[in-house]
Amino acid sequence: MKINWKSLLICIALPLGVGGLSALLTMGAMESFGELNKPPLSPPAILFPIVWTVLYILMGISSYLVLRGGGSESDTVRALSLYGAQLFFNFFWSIIFFNLEWYGIAFVWLAVMFVLIIATTVHFFRINKWAGILMLPYCLWVAFAGYLNLGIAFLN
Repeated sequence: MKINWKSLLICIALPLGVGGLSALLTMGAMESFGELNKPPLSPPAILFPIVWTVLYILMGISSYLVLRGGGSESDTVRALSLYGAQLFFNFFWSIIFFNLEWYGIAFVWLAVMFVLIIATTVHFFRINKWAGILMLPYCLWVAFAGYLNLGIAFLN
């Protein structure tokens, strides 16, 4: 398969843009986050933007593989619709968690997001094996984020 660089860059730019805008909107809440009681295994704050950047790039590549992967039109539309829905939830989770400090609601929001990510990953796998594989680190990180979110909800 020949790479369509324009499509690939757009696919990568979309999740990076969603994540970047969300980060920009929550930047002012980072000080209060540093003061929260956190559960064991909480990583240092510097790790979060690095991990999220890598995950957004992997998501973008994954969506490109689905877009170009040769699945039926209906399967591709379904997979990319789920992908868009989980990106929507991804964007608003940080606002609910960091800006509004609604930790319990953020956990429920994250749980719905996790279900959408799993559904997206399954659909991506059906269209392109590598697209599904590239989504697995995101699944694992969001599961870990759920642990952190729930821990923060209970400890604060």
